Amino acid sequence: MINVTKSYLGNKTKFLGYVDSIYASGWLTNHGPLVTELEERLRDYLGVRNIILTNNGTLALQIAYRALNLTGSAITTPFSFVATTSSLQWEGIRPIFADIDKATWNLDPQAIEASIEADTQAIVATHVFGNACDVESIAQVAQQHRLKVIYDGAHAFSVRYKDHSVFNWGDISTLSFHATKLFHTIEGGAIVTNDDALAVRIRLLCNFGIVDTDIIDGIGINAKLNEFAAAMGLCILDDMALILEQREEIASRYVRRLADHFDLQSQQPHSQRNHSYFPIALRDEDQLLRCRVALKDKGINPRRYFYPSLDTLSYVQPQTPQTESRALSRRVLCLPIYPGLPRHVQNTVIETLLNESSQGSHLPTEHIWPQVAASLLLDDHLSPPAPAYKRIY
Repeated sequence: MINVTKSYLGNKTKFLGYVDSIYASGWLTNHGPLVTELEERLRDYLGVRNIILTNNGTLALQIAYRALNLTGSAITTPFSFVATTSSLQWEGIRPIFADIDKATWNLDPQAIEASIEADTQAIVATHVFGNACDVESIAQVAQQHRLKVIYDGAHAFSVRYKDHSVFNWGDISTLSFHATKLFHTIEGGAIVTNDDALAVRIRLLCNFGIVDTDIIDGIGINAKLNEFAAAMGLCILDDMALILEQREEIASRYVRRLADHFDLQSQQPHSQRNHSYFPIALRDEDQLLRCRVALKDKGINPRRYFYPSLDTLSYVQPQTPQTESRALSRRVLCLPIYPGLPRHVQNTVIETLLNESSQGSHLPTEHIWPQVAASLLLDDHLSPPAPAYKRIY
């Protein structure tokens, strides 16, 4: 089965060389030399002031909230991976959803401002699919209302805005280095901040609050990255130019063939993409399901990122429906994109989508339902078609 992504593996000989160094030192975790080296190299590569490695991206989010002493509520996006919302819930922070911009698919700054409540302390925004948020407008809203800004940068490794890392915006940015990500450490994550004092606090929180062997300052947790994970990260960082180049080539082929037939995410002005995902928005959910079945029949497994819209989750307090997010979540399908994706597989994806698109929606829903019911978690009915809109990739 061809999946949306395939974990990139760095040079095996180089990785085993790092493993040999781990065996020689006997240093497996607790701020070892490879973790230190990876932090230094990532800081230079990304162009950020402070980066603290963690053992996953979800804990990175939770530690970010703790580091900023957040309580009450936070404005966040309903169109993201579930961890963006669940991490807030875990920390006892009430998520308030603001709707997304229908072109960029990121949080709409005007919707953010309209959603602020008396106990709101922060904005938690995702650079969706590696498309930079409207960081300047969000900064203005945050400054006016004295809110902290946390960016979920799980999709945004190497993304730049106005020739600087997008992670230089906001109080904190968090990253995921899961094996499915563009850059990974098998499992891992990171926290970025330009505030040196905040970086010190984050390091304490990641290590049980331990200042020294005899001093503990506050409640912390174990969020440390181990040396084997850092070794993989060092190998992959060496290949980032190749990884980005191949992803751009694949994305460009998709754009050339599909842009006139499907809606594509509009890029934030002055930003640079990393092509960590290639999402398309189909005409409606009915067409999406047909395309998914057709692709699966050919051994290709596209993904519904991000479905469902997070404002529909059972464990969040009922709120005003976020109409743009709900409509988009029923239409977006992510296509395979990763270094080494065979050209003939990509051509099959493209031709299958174009064929399904040209056929229109004539097959009754009940004819496709048995094929998808076992693999899809859907509502009891298909949503009505959302208005189509064309955007420039």
